[in-house]
Amino acid sequence: MASKIRIRRAALLFVAVFAMSSLRISRASQSDHRYAVGEEVALFVNKVGPLNNPSETYQFYDWPFCSPDQLTEKKESLEEVFNGDRLTNSLYELIFRVDKNMYTLCDKKLTTEEVAKFRHAVHSGFYFQMLYDNLPLWGFIGKVEDFYLPNEPTLRYYLFTHIQFDVLYNESQVIKLLLIQIIPLMSLKMLN
Repeated sequence: MASKIRIRRAALLFVAVFAMSSLRISRASQSDHRYAVGEEVALFVNKVGPLNNPSETYQFYDWPFCSPDQLTEKKESLEEVFNGDRLTNSLYELIFRVDKNMYTLCDKKLTTEEVAKFRHAVHSGFYFQMLYDNLPLWGFIGKVEDFYLPNEPTLRYYLFTHIQFDVLYNESQVIKLLLIQIIPLMSLKMLN
């Protein structure tokens, strides 16, 4: 008799938990990744590291990128902690379903040490990771090209200084984010 009561209580508890979780799923909110037109969707920067060694990662703002005045770390889930994620706010403002023309995020003159740090990152094939609506996106910090002068082959280091985000959506949800990196002609000699 006591075992039948325990089984009934366990079944009732299971049904109650299932019903409560179903109600939570049906609510529309930022937690279910639904947005209204004009609502800001946060873009978090995450980590930086060499592509050939994914276990070697650094915090995004350990590198001399433009950063907000106030850095705020996002409260991470257990999965994000295990992945080594370090989600931090960024200067990017992406508004849901609102087109934005190219604009300057910041103007920054790099010191000799910062140029050397970026040059090392480009030479080592460093990538960066960002997160938009829990969708990860990756890009390279720069690229290396062989440049040949008469009797003098040399490497040229290019820093990607422009990023274009193309957000694909289905009604009120983000379904994909594309990252396009551009090297403006004026910055080609920055790392040589």
